Amino acid sequence: MPEIEPIDVHHLGRERVICCWRVDDVLIDPGPESCLETLVAALDGLVPRALLLTHIHFDHAGAAGALARRWPELEIYVHEVGAPHLVDPDRLVASARRLYGEDFDRLWGEVAPIPAGRLHTLRGDGSETVHDCKVAATLGHARHHVCYFHEPSGRAFVGDMGGVRIPPSEYALAPTPPPDIDLDTWRDSLALIESHAPVDLGLTHFGLVEDAPSQLAAVRSWIERWGERARQLEAADFELALKEEIAAQCDAETAAVFQQAAPAEQLFLGLRRYWDKRSQA
Repeated sequence: MPEIEPIDVHHLGRERVICCWRVDDVLIDPGPESCLETLVAALDGLVPRALLLTHIHFDHAGAAGALARRWPELEIYVHEVGAPHLVDPDRLVASARRLYGEDFDRLWGEVAPIPAGRLHTLRGDGSETVHDCKVAATLGHARHHVCYFHEPSGRAFVGDMGGVRIPPSEYALAPTPPPDIDLDTWRDSLALIESHAPVDLGLTHFGLVEDAPSQLAAVRSWIERWGERARQLEAADFELALKEEIAAQCDAETAAVFQQAAPAEQLFLGLRRYWDKRSQA
């Protein structure tokens, strides 16, 4: 059996926010460049052979360019829709700087470009296997999201599609930041993940979930309840209600981790954008 290890990259010095998965010498979602040295130290001299990206959001893939520069032989896999933004990240970074302002560099660090020839693009149509992982496009969170179904272990590395669950809490939510949230497509992707019958789930936020069916059901329930609340409530009321629900389920530090991994204000913005697009269709 392969050696599988969750690596906590200690985002902003806090535990349980972002997990990079190591499967032997393959990394899945390295996190942002601001956590690069923590990741490299945890590898303890290991030079990874490949980097599998579930999608290109900075908390998952921000360090990809810096890793490509550090290790010239590193294979990098990404959905074909996300690849151009890794080659030329300027527009993506400029848009994010408008959202995060002066906090951008502290949160995410450098977003270095990757030469196009270094990227292996994925369709996610079910026909591809990379480093013992079946690849499937799982949209709803982002238009370029894939999941990796690791056949030897039965584990599914699900990026953001399997939700956010911060141990030891069993509370689960769906990260719904703008601009690509589509709840209908998310439901379809959850069904697709379930059809693979994974033994367990490797989350980016955070770690191992052994009861895959319950986790996926909890994410489905969350998007039903909070998707509707985003249509009914104003931003401040949504954020307060969600924070209160989370606080009732866990200790104060774990609640703070939830907020760092999936800020309530961003969850509202993504859901409200979904409803606004629906109303204009």
